[in-house]
Amino acid sequence: MNFLRRSSSRLIVLLAVLSVSVAALRSADVAEAQRALLAGNHAAVIKLAQGEIGDGPGQSEWSMVLVRALLEVGRHGEADTVMKAALLRDTRSIRLRWLARDVAYANGRPEEAARYVKDIIAAVRDSGWQYRAPADFLVFGRAALLVPGYDPKDVLEKVFATVQKADPKLRDVYLARGELALQKHDFALAAKAFEEGLKQLPDDPDLLSGRGRAYAGGDRSVAIASLQAALKVNERHVPTLLQFVSHHIDSESYDEAGKVLDQILAVNPVQPDAWAYRAVIAHLKNDAEGETFARERALSSWPRNPRVDYLIGEKLSAKYRFAEGAAYQRRARESDPSYLPATAQLANDLLRLGEEKEGWALAQAVHERDEYDVEAFNLVTLQDTMKKYAAMQTEDFVIRMAAPEVAVYGPRVLALLRRAKDALVTKYGVELAKPTYIEIFADQRDFAVRTFGLPDVSGFLGVCFGRVVTANSPATASSPTNWESVLWHEFCHVVTLQMTKNKMPRWLSEGISVYEEWQADPSWGMRLDAKYREMLVGDDLVPVSRLSAAFLAPKTARHLQFAYLQSALVVEFIVGRFGLDKIRAILADLRAGVEINTTIAKHTIEMEQLEKDFAAYARERADKLAPGLDWERIDPELLAPGADAKLAEWGKKHPDNYWFLRHQAQRAMEKQQWAEAKVPLQRLIELYPRQKGGDSVHRQLHAAFRALNDTAGELEVLKKWVEADDEAPEAYARLMELAAADKDWATVRRNSERYLAVNPLVPAPYRYLAQAAAGSGDDSAAVVAWRTLLQLDVPERADGHFQLASLLHKRGDNGEARHHALLALEETPRFRAALRLLLDLDRARATAPSEAISIPTRQP
Repeated sequence: MNFLRRSSSRLIVLLAVLSVSVAALRSADVAEAQRALLAGNHAAVIKLAQGEIGDGPGQSEWSMVLVRALLEVGRHGEADTVMKAALLRDTRSIRLRWLARDVAYANGRPEEAARYVKDIIAAVRDSGWQYRAPADFLVFGRAALLVPGYDPKDVLEKVFATVQKADPKLRDVYLARGELALQKHDFALAAKAFEEGLKQLPDDPDLLSGRGRAYAGGDRSVAIASLQAALKVNERHVPTLLQFVSHHIDSESYDEAGKVLDQILAVNPVQPDAWAYRAVIAHLKNDAEGETFARERALSSWPRNPRVDYLIGEKLSAKYRFAEGAAYQRRARESDPSYLPATAQLANDLLRLGEEKEGWALAQAVHERDEYDVEAFNLVTLQDTMKKYAAMQTEDFVIRMAAPEVAVYGPRVLALLRRAKDALVTKYGVELAKPTYIEIFADQRDFAVRTFGLPDVSGFLGVCFGRVVTANSPATASSPTNWESVLWHEFCHVVTLQMTKNKMPRWLSEGISVYEEWQADPSWGMRLDAKYREMLVGDDLVPVSRLSAAFLAPKTARHLQFAYLQSALVVEFIVGRFGLDKIRAILADLRAGVEINTTIAKHTIEMEQLEKDFAAYARERADKLAPGLDWERIDPELLAPGADAKLAEWGKKHPDNYWFLRHQAQRAMEKQQWAEAKVPLQRLIELYPRQKGGDSVHRQLHAAFRALNDTAGELEVLKKWVEADDEAPEAYARLMELAAADKDWATVRRNSERYLAVNPLVPAPYRYLAQAAAGSGDDSAAVVAWRTLLQLDVPERADGHFQLASLLHKRGDNGEARHHALLALEETPRFRAALRLLLDLDRARATAPSEAISIPTRQP
C-alpha cells in the first residue's frame, strides 16, 4: 500500500514535470511567435498560430497571438471568430478579455467592449487570488483606469509599479505606463516609462515608437531617431509609420505622406488612422470628394468611432485650421459624448478662435472628469490667473494684460495696433472679424500654457491663431526684444491668416510678417548678417517648395531663424519682381483652396523656375551685403598660438577682410588698447554700417570711445548704432543722457521712444521723455510721461509727484496739482520745493472758497 502511494506520488510528480516541460516548450514557441509578430511577420505568425490552436490547455496564449496578428492586418471578422472560440475554451482569463475588448472595438461594438472591462473588474474583485500573476495584475490596472472611482495615481503607484518590480521584463507594463502619461499630456513621464522599458528590451518597436511620441513635441531629433530605430526592427510597424505620416503632413510634404500611407494600408487596408490622415490630406488639398471617401473608409469597421473625427480635427488644428478642426471635434462628440480627447481639443480650438465662454467651460469640464490631465489642469489654472488681468476694449481690439502693466504701457500697445491695422488692412484689402484678441502675459509659463497647453515651451515671442494673438510681456525677456516689432509681426499674421481663412503654408505666413516688419521700420526684424550671408551662399538654402519643413525640424536654432529670414527674402523677391498685387492674388487663391505651388505658378512663374531665380536673387542679396568687405574665412591655422606673423602677412593681402578686422579689434579690446581698436572697428562700420544684434561692432566702438573719454566720437557712433539696431537699449540710454546734457530734446525724445519699444517697464526713459517734452514745450506729453512713471515702483516718487504737480499747476489744473504736491510731501515731508508749490496752490485755492478739501490717497 505504501509502495503504491509512493509510486502514485512519483507518477504525479513525473506528470507534473512533463506538464511543465510541455508548457515551457509551448511558452517558448509562443514567445518566438510574439517576437516574429513584433518584427512584422504577420503572415508567418498567423499560419503558425492557426496550426497550434487546438482544444488542449495553453491555447489562450496562441489565440491571443493569432488575434493580435489578425487585428494588425485588418482581418477583424476572423479575429472575432477566433476570440469567441477562445473565450468559450477559457472562461477565466482576464488577459483574453482585455484583448477581446480590442476585438469588439475593431468590429464596431463599443458596448460589448465596455462589458469586458466590467467583467475584468468583477473577476478580480471576486477571485483576486487567481489573478496575482504580474500580467494579470497589469490587465486589472489597465481596466481600472477606465472605471470611475479608480485613481490613476493609485493605479500607477500600486499596480503598475508592483508589476514592474515583480517582472521587469514585462513589456506591457512600460507600454501601459507610457500610454497613461501620454493621455495625461505628461510627456516627460511618458519618456521615462518608455526609456525604462528600452533598458530591458532595447529592440522593442512598440517602446521605441512610444518614445518617439513622447519626444515629438520636444526634442524632435530624439523622436526621429527613436522612430527610425523602430523601423529597423520592423519596417512595417504601423504605429511608427503613422508618426512619420504626421511629420510629413506637418512639413506640408503631402506626397511623401501619401507614400507612407500606401505602406500602412498594404499592411492593414482598413487601418482607421491611416484613412483619417488620407482625409486630412484631401481636406488640405481642397478635395471634398476624396475627404468624404477617406473618412468613410476610416469608419468602415466602426461607424461611430470618435477617434477618426478627433484625429482629422486635431491635425487640421495643427495646421491652424481651427474652425474646421472644431467642426470635426463636434462630430466626434456626437459619436461619443464621453470621448474626452475630442472635448479637450475642442476647448483649445474654441479658445484659439476667440470663443472663450464655451472654450473655458469645456476645459473646466475636462479637468473635472480627469484631474490628472496636465493640459486641462494648466488651462483651468491659467483661467484663474487671467480673471485678474485688466482689459482694454475698443471696437477693433480686446487687449488683456496684467493689471500693473496695462497702466504702464497698455495705451502704447493700443496705439501700435491701430497703426498696424491702418497700414496692413488697407494694404492687403481684407475685412477683419471684430474684435481681435491680444493677450500679453507677464509670466512666460502662462503664455506657454495659453499657446501650447504646457508651461515648459520656450523660444517664442508671440503666436497668432488668426483672430487671437498671444505674446510674452517685455518683463519676461531674457535679452532685449522689440515688443513693438513683435506685435506688428503678429498682427500681420492676423491679416494674412484671416485673408486666407488660415489656408496658407507656414513659410509664406512668416515670410510676409517679417517682410512687413522691414516695411514698417528699416531697423525692425531680422537682418542679413555675416553668418546668414554664409548660409545663403552655402548649402543651407532650402527649396521654396520645401521651405515650411525648415521650421519643423531645423538642425540648429540658427537654422530655424534662417528659415524666417529666407521666407521673408522669398516674399521680397516676389514683390520686387512681380509686385505686391501678385502676393494679394496668391492669398486670395489660397482662401479659395488653390494649392500653393499652383497659385504661385499662376501669378508668377513655375515653382522650379522660381526656385532657381530666387537662389540667384539670394546670392545677389548676399553679394550686396557690405560689398567692400572681403568675406573669406581665415584659415584656422593662422589663428593658432604662435601664428601671429603669418596672420599679419595674410592680413596685408586682405586688409578689408571682415573676419580679420574683427580679430584685430578683438585682440586690441582684450588688451584695452582702445585707440588701436578704433581703427578696424571704424573701418568695419564704414564698410558695413547697418549691423545689429550680438555681432554688431557698434557696441565695441562705443566702448572704445567711452574709454578714451571721446564724447564726440561716442555721439557719432551712437547715432549710427541706434539707426541700425532696434534692440540696443544701452545705446538709447547713453544717447538720451548725452543729448539731454546738450538740450537736444528731439534726440532725447526719439531715443526714449526707442527704449520704450524694448522695455516699457523701467523708469529712466519716461523721465527723459518727460524732460524732453517739457523742454520742447509739450506739457501734455510731459504730464503723460510723469503719470506713467508714477505707475512704476520707483524710489524717486516724491520728485515725480512734484514734477507732475508743477506741470498741472502750469496748465491750471490746480486741484490735481495740489493732490500730487501733497503726495510728494507724504513721500518726503521736508521737500521744500513741494512746500512752496503747495503754498502757491493754497493761495490760488483761497480765491475759490467753494473748492472741497480732499486728503490724498497714496498711489501704488
